[in-house]
Amino acid sequence: MNVEELRDYCLSLKGTTESFPFDEFSLVLKVQGKMFALIPLDNPETQIALKCDPEKAIALREEYSAVVPAWHFNKKHWNTVFIDNRLTRKLICEWIDNSYQLVVAGLPKKLREELQS
Repeated sequence: MNVEELRDYCLSLKGTTESFPFDEFSLVLKVQGKMFALIPLDNPETQIALKCDPEKAIALREEYSAVVPAWHFNKKHWNTVFIDNRLTRKLICEWIDNSYQLVVAGLPKKLREELQS
């Protein structure tokens, strides 16, 4: 997946918006104002930072060398996924979905219900 494919997939998730709050080189994707993904646009390697529960993060890092703790977020909960030919589109989309669902689960009940309807 390239940057545009990552962006398009994230925007296909219900309630997702995008912004450039840090600088013009970082695309932030949010659901109901809460960030679930960050795509650096100025890096030659395609990558995406995603939220992940700590146990799953450890397992991912052990299994895939392309997954590393994100330097710009809490290392227990955020991981950078470097996109390369070893990672399937399905796997990347599953990780994005997981990050999205973790953020949705933390939203107030009314907002969660709006996204699920």
